[in-house]
Amino acid sequence: MALKFVFLFMLVVCAAAAVRARDLLSSVVLLCAYSLVMALTWTLFNAVDVALTEAAVGAGIVTVLLIAALGRTASREESSAVTPCRMASPADALPLLAVLCTGAVLVYGTLDMPDCGDPSAPTNAHVASRYVSGSVPETGIVNFVTAILASYRGYDTFGETTVIFAAAVCGMLILGRGRRR
Repeated sequence: MALKFVFLFMLVVCAAAAVRARDLLSSVVLLCAYSLVMALTWTLFNAVDVALTEAAVGAGIVTVLLIAALGRTASREESSAVTPCRMASPADALPLLAVLCTGAVLVYGTLDMPDCGDPSAPTNAHVASRYVSGSVPETGIVNFVTAILASYRGYDTFGETTVIFAAAVCGMLILGRGRRR
């Protein structure tokens, strides 16, 4: 139990240090450390699948992409003349209006959802009992989450992994575009 609080404290320290860091590279390294501690925290909570995703995406791909982006930018901001403030126009409110409308639609969509943990919800009444009773005999995997992700949803997980790989390749292609010229 004490180890959980140590990890949570380390998460807060890493996040605060990343925000307070003056150097962007230091912030990226601190965010990588945050992701690694988060992966250890998920492992401590017996969510190994989430820990692997956090380690691969958070500490791996995101760190590599951020360091590559830092390599493509200047280390210091060029000093520029101070520009005077301009008056806000009605067009400046359009992004805020779009965000508020999207939020309202999302909240409206959640009104029809069953209560969290409701035993009469369709997921709990039909699907969950099937996974609990059939996952060990059908897959031989004791952990329900691993059985669902690796066996029942294997193609779906493979598809998600393919999407992440494609996003990483696109990011590397975009970051490497200026070097060929």
